[in-house]
Amino acid sequence: MKKPKIELEEQTPRKVIRADKAPTTGYSLVVDGHFKSHHDTVEAAEEAGMALKNKFPMLQVQVYDAATKTRSMVQWPVPA
Repeated sequence: MKKPKIELEEQTPRKVIRADKAPTTGYSLVVDGHFKSHHDTVEAAEEAGMALKNKFPMLQVQVYDAATKTRSMVQWPVPA
């Protein structure tokens, strides 16, 4: 006897972000020249960049602004 096939309802399409193409909206983290995570606000992107920089200070971390197509470095605070 064959088992009945279980059909799933329509699956929602995944939002695929390619690492080799620059995003068209929002802000992204660029780690050592590669696009990594995508954020809606610059504050969220900078916060994620600082967290990454605090954990791994040797990385080069930048925030990419898709609207102006510019990158700004995330500066790790220098101890006083």
